[in-house]
Parts: sequence; structure tokens; C-alpha cells
Amino acid sequence: MQNTFIGKNPSVLWFLLGLSVFTVVVTLCSEALGADIISTSFLKTLGKTLCLCLVAIAMDVVWGYCGILSLGHFAFFGIGGYAIGMWLMYARTEDIVVASLQNATLPPTPDEVTTAIGSQIFGVVGSSDFPMIWALSHSLTLQLLAVVLVPGLLALVFGWLAFRSRVTGVYLSILTQAMTLALSLYFFQNDTGLRGNNGLSGLQNVPGLEAVSQATLSLWFFWGSAFALGAGYVLFAWIVSGKLGSVIRAIRDNEARVRFLGYHVESYKLFVFTVTAMVAGIAGALYYPQAGIINPAEIAPIASIYLAVWVAIGGRGRLYGAVIGAAVVSLMSSWFTGGAAPDINLGFYVVQWTDWWLVLLGLTFVVVTLFFPKGIGGVFDLIAKRKGDTA
Repeated sequence: MQNTFIGKNPSVLWFLLGLSVFTVVVTLCSEALGADIISTSFLKTLGKTLCLCLVAIAMDVVWGYCGILSLGHFAFFGIGGYAIGMWLMYARTEDIVVASLQNATLPPTPDEVTTAIGSQIFGVVGSSDFPMIWALSHSLTLQLLAVVLVPGLLALVFGWLAFRSRVTGVYLSILTQAMTLALSLYFFQNDTGLRGNNGLSGLQNVPGLEAVSQATLSLWFFWGSAFALGAGYVLFAWIVSGKLGSVIRAIRDNEARVRFLGYHVESYKLFVFTVTAMVAGIAGALYYPQAGIINPAEIAPIASIYLAVWVAIGGRGRLYGAVIGAAVVSLMSSWFTGGAAPDINLGFYVVQWTDWWLVLLGLTFVVVTLFFPKGIGGVFDLIAKRKGDTA
């Protein structure tokens, strides 16, 4: 039993069990099943939180296990969102345009339909022409492939250039942040074909499912997010276990020694960097239809820094720690910034959490770093150690 995958990774079974129970409970309490205990808006928040947990696991593998502090992984998350968002906007706009031209005296030509679709999508930036980047937006299959392949290809090229030059440490972190900033600035431009600062909106309306209520649609996306998180956890647990995981952790602890032993360090780092980027893209593709909108601000470097903070608070080097950190911070952020947290009247000053949430998050990060370097996940390690000592 000890030599099996589950035997070496008992946390996988517990995680999947907990995720399954959580999914069933949320489903039974949802509006879609008539319980009305959990509102549709909060169900979307829970679904988005599961997606953030998935990208946090990816970040934990690349940083906590391989030692690469990437400050650009949320960019891959955003690219996945843009990839699926392009199909959602195109297909939904096509349905609207075709319906509006249906009663025309003369049937519209395909070029006229395309022009009308372009005017609807790009009119906000003063254009009606489809950029080359939208060439595959008519196909759901191709855009789903883009969700995985575009972040993977970008990570592969960037990683190959960086790792072959043996850039490490803080310099590599700066490079990943520079890549993210460059992408963000590029997406902000109106002539990129991604609607500039306006981004892509109305993503919660899935073409062909107009008759399905938002309550039911949100539940479906919640299920998809839960399944993706479970599958991602198993995938990364497999990657960080066995010989592959041992080499990855050895690279984190002493890269020079691993290279001296004959391992091609760059290949291992490139593999981890690329796979985690692809999973981040999948998480983004599930997240933004639930959010309903995506804009270049989502790809800004600060988002990737937040991602590192989540992993640090949860406990890096522990897959479940990344999940805990992302879930806790995400739900707390929704509570504090959504107006649910009561203001604190100090007499001379009123603390409004919508303004002070980021300060609280920053202080939490500092406290965890100084006094609890293993994060929240370290508590479980302490409990397991005490049980072992007792036994």
C-alpha cells in the first residue's frame, strides 16, 4: 500500500473526498435545485474561488517545489480567459446579428454578416474589421485548444530563453514580471484586437444555452471548476511525487549540485514552467465566464504578486496549502470588499474595509512570513507530527 500513488500521497484522497463533499453540499443548497440557501451570485464566487485554487496549485508547484518565483503566472490565467472569451463574444454576437437580419428584404451575404459582427464587437474601439488574432474565434474547439496551447507556447518560449541563459533567483522573477507588464500594456492598446481597456464582456451568456437560467448555468460552471481542481490536484501530486518530484525539489534546494550529478536542469524547469502555465490557462477559461468580464487589468503584474501571496499564506511546498491560501484570501476579499464587513468606528476615524482590505492582506503576509514561514498548511504538518509522536 505504501508503494502506491495514494500511499505516497495520502493527502490526495483526503482532498478529493473533501472536495466531493463540498461540491455535493453546495449543489444541494443552490438556487438551481430550489433550496435557495446559496444565492447564484455567491455560487459564482465559490466557482471562481475553485479556479483561483487551481492556479494557486500551479504557482505552488513552480515556486514551492521547483524554486522558480514566477511573477507572471496570472498572465497565463488571463490568456486562457481571453481565449475562451473571444469565442463567447463572437458566437453570442453572431446569434444577435443573424436574428436581427433574418427579416431583411434580401438575405445577407456572409461578408455582410461578418462585417456586422465586427461592428458590434469592435465598434467600441472605432473599428469593424476582424484582426488576425480572431481568425479562429468562430470555432469553440480551436479556441479551447488555444486556452491550453497559447499559454503553454508562451511559457515554453520564455522559459527556454531564460533557463538556457541560466537566469535564476530574483533576476528570473524580474524577467517574469517584465513579461507580464509587457503583455498587460499590449492588451491595453486598442489596435491589438482585444478591445483595449474595455476588454471582453458579457461572458456569462453562453451561446446556445440562452434558455438555461443563470442559476443552472452557474452550477454547471461550479461543477466544471470543481472537476478541474480535483484533476489538477491529482496531476500535480503525481508530478511532485516519485523521482520526478525528487529532482524538482533538489533543483529548488541546490541547482548546481543537481546539474553536477548529470541532470539536465533546464529541461526539468522548462517542463514544470510550461505545464503549470497550461493549467493556469484552463483555470482562467473557467473563471472568466463566471466573472462575466475580462480586461487587461487582470493580467497586470500585481495580480501575479497576489498569487504569490496566496501561496505563501497557505504554505508553499504543500499543494493543499496553496488551496487553503487561495480559498481563504479569495473569500475574505469578497467579504471585505463586497461591503459585507462592518465598518469600524474609532471615534476619530472610520475604518472602511473596502479601502483597508489590501493593507490587512499585506500585514497578514508580513506576519505569516515572519512568524509562520510554513503558512496555514504548516498547522496540518504540526498536527500530523504530534500524532506520530504520540503513536
